[in-house]
Amino acid sequence: MPHLTTDDGVSLYYEETGTGSPIVFVHEFAGDTRSWEPQVRVLARRHRCIAFNARGFPPSDVPDNAARYSQDRARDDIRSVMDALGIELAHVVGLSMGGFATLHFGLAYPQRALSLVVAGVGYGAEAGEREKFMHEADVIAAVLRKDGMAAFAEAYSGGPTRVQFQNKDPRAFAEFKAMLAEHSAVGSACTQQGVQKARPSVYALEAQMAALTVPTLIITGDEDWPCLAPNVFMKRVIPAAALLVVPNTGHTVNLEESEIFNRAVADFIAQAEAGRWPRRDPRAMSASITGMK
Repeated sequence: MPHLTTDDGVSLYYEETGTGSPIVFVHEFAGDTRSWEPQVRVLARRHRCIAFNARGFPPSDVPDNAARYSQDRARDDIRSVMDALGIELAHVVGLSMGGFATLHFGLAYPQRALSLVVAGVGYGAEAGEREKFMHEADVIAAVLRKDGMAAFAEAYSGGPTRVQFQNKDPRAFAEFKAMLAEHSAVGSACTQQGVQKARPSVYALEAQMAALTVPTLIITGDEDWPCLAPNVFMKRVIPAAALLVVPNTGHTVNLEESEIFNRAVADFIAQAEAGRWPRRDPRAMSASITGMK
């Protein structure tokens, strides 16, 4: 099993397939490297695809102290993966927890990013949802430590933005839930309290995002309710961002609608590599609805 070591000494499991310009995949809280299989199978035909398990997700190391986990650490673990594999520049594709890490990576290290795919990002971002989200992170951590991973997976997979996947593709959903049940309860609890609970809202990043010129594709399902308003906000603020909203789709958009996701990401990367991904024309942000004053 291939592993690499981060700059703070944590061993991360990774998988690598294909040749060409690199794509680094960063998984969600309920996922791991296997979550990206529908993307790697397609995109590795033209790209060097790297997926890795975040700290806390075996066979990566599972530090048992939540202080070893943070949004900044998740961001820098992407950099550690690239450094260990000799990759100077990469397209970075992240979902949910991985999408937040991808966004923060682009903000901190824009010189290392060919492009950013920020999917399923927004949970806990809105002002009225912050306290609820932080409370739920503590609840989730407590349930994980008390009841274990299998019981948690049974409950968590039936959440309001996961049922769309279950209804649409029961077989793929069952595989997703079974893989979630194999995760580490300790690592998942530490991730909830160290990364999820403590991360800043995207609304607090407005000034940084306004200066981000890396080509960015934001993707969400239209039934991923916590992401809709934050995604429109990010689209408006990031000058090189486009927004794709996938109809009748929940949170796990890359699994639930993998063909749509793959086509969008492949086209986006091709445009970015050709230098054809635009920045917003300032005239599009006029205070006038029609352009007439």
